Amino acid sequence: MKKYDKVLFVSHSDTSRGPMAEAILQNKMLLEDILVDSKGMIVLFPEPVNPKAKEILSQHKLELPDHEAVAFSADDFDERTLILTMEQAQKQKIQEEYEDRVKNLYTISEYSQTEEGDIYDPHGKALEEYGHCFDVLELIISKLTEVLLQEDEEHDSGSM
Repeated sequence: MKKYDKVLFVSHSDTSRGPMAEAILQNKMLLEDILVDSKGMIVLFPEPVNPKAKEILSQHKLELPDHEAVAFSADDFDERTLILTMEQAQKQKIQEEYEDRVKNLYTISEYSQTEEGDIYDPHGKALEEYGHCFDVLELIISKLTEVLLQEDEEHDSGSM
């Protein structure tokens, strides 16, 4: 049995970093199916994936054709959902705003046990910056996949 049923990436607007992270993790092999999604801290209306992020995903043979930005809310917290923010400031804002409801909240770098820190936001920058952001996310999510698989193995051996 796996530790989490869902991994939720939280970014600023849910149009670039979050969707890229979602697509990368969906493409990774996990022991069991895990629902992967992304949401934004500030989403005023549903928007598609940023065209530059979409182009970078396409270059890596990944896509999220039906993705629309959705706002993060208190309903996203539960025991079986892992919530990963792109930045420490986003994690702190969520902790302040939802203090009594917070469960399983980490930055992506923190949970993946990497030294990367905050994930650079390429919004409004050149296509190359989106490519760099993708590369960083790819490395961190590869480590995240290892951590999740290891936790699942530990969870399985502990529940016997």
